[in-house]
Amino acid sequence: MLLPRHSSSSLAACAPAVLKKNKNKRNRRLVLRTASVELLGVQMRWFGFGFNAFGQICVQEKSGRGESSSAPHQVKISHPAELSSHVDRSRCCLKTSQIRVSWSRRASLHLEGDSCLSLAGFGESVSSEDCGISKIESRGCKDLFISESHLTLAFPDRIETWDLQKREKSPSWSMDIKTDAEGSDVNLPLVPGGYIALKPPFYCTLPGHLKARSLALGAEHAVLLTATGAVYSWGLGSHGQLGHGGLTSEEEPRVVEALWGMPMTHVATGGWHSACISDGGDLYVWGWNESGQLGLPSRGLRKSQQKTSQQTGELCCDTSTPPDEKLKEEEEHEDVFISIQAFPALLDVSSSCEIRAVSCGSRHTAAVTTTGDLYTWGWGEYGQLGHQTVTSSDEPQRVEFFRAEQMRVLDVVCGTWNTFAAAVKEEVACAENSTKCTC
Repeated sequence: MLLPRHSSSSLAACAPAVLKKNKNKRNRRLVLRTASVELLGVQMRWFGFGFNAFGQICVQEKSGRGESSSAPHQVKISHPAELSSHVDRSRCCLKTSQIRVSWSRRASLHLEGDSCLSLAGFGESVSSEDCGISKIESRGCKDLFISESHLTLAFPDRIETWDLQKREKSPSWSMDIKTDAEGSDVNLPLVPGGYIALKPPFYCTLPGHLKARSLALGAEHAVLLTATGAVYSWGLGSHGQLGHGGLTSEEEPRVVEALWGMPMTHVATGGWHSACISDGGDLYVWGWNESGQLGLPSRGLRKSQQKTSQQTGELCCDTSTPPDEKLKEEEEHEDVFISIQAFPALLDVSSSCEIRAVSCGSRHTAAVTTTGDLYTWGWGEYGQLGHQTVTSSDEPQRVEFFRAEQMRVLDVVCGTWNTFAAAVKEEVACAENSTKCTC
């Protein structure tokens, strides 16, 4: 994994940014919010694209003799590929309700009947004929959380963490839990009184006054959403990923003051950047922007694209301005590029609708609108943006595959270098929202 680099212009962007706010946006909010009703009970189809070196997305096809092909996995998948269905021991096809991913692995949770999970990627062998439960007993699991080395499972009465590298027959760590009287589910990595970390010691406490609703863990930082919609962050802050306006780290949860008074509904973290969605469907982003993962103009990305164009001979031959003067013009406008955004910036992904879901990869971001469109931006070298290319972009672009297939995206989950999206056919979405269909 590439480590972030500081640039000389990093601190120039440590100021709030408001981007292309559409004045008529809020007038359409009521209709769009109605259109974003959850499609409970609908058969979702999951698609993946991006880094696939370990078969996290697509696995090797079996030959007619039932033997696996010797061909290597396709490392880069630049267009959405539908994930194989999983079949349980009774030969019934399982619905995938939830997906969690790390750099080399994918864990799929099947919440129906006696719920269980399946694993794909490094060290796993999963196909359409193999549930892939491996040696981990997951029957009755209600939620999961995966890192590169450990898998955490939430059951109604306990939390279990399994070491994926040792392949033991029992969890390496566990704790008993008690849910409230209403039987609310655990929302990993949150657990009663604290949260589960990516590495030992697994259980970390949280101040009781925070009343956490959800928690997102980045490479070395965390962003927490409280029951009142306030956002707190802590951990490494060297690239502005904490949103406090500086580049210092925080050992304890600290409120993101720039968002105070604006209730949020969702938080997400990437390698060195963060994002959240307001109660009104607005998207805020902050942190490192070297690859355009914030959707803000990235000088490093533009320079890289220009160099590539020159090497491939695709650069337009414009003789009206000498190269030296062009470079001088770029330097004069250097302040429009943002390497680090240390305060939350309002990003207008689409002028016609609100945001319902967001997820962050190592250096890319994906968001789902209330109309069911998927937008991606940032680093795209492994095809993780889903635009059938391996180019990067510092501008949100719609993944046209789902529109072409007449599908509506409901959720998105970013892995480190890949992306997974859940979608349904447009007519199914309209049938579920027949009273207020905006097709």
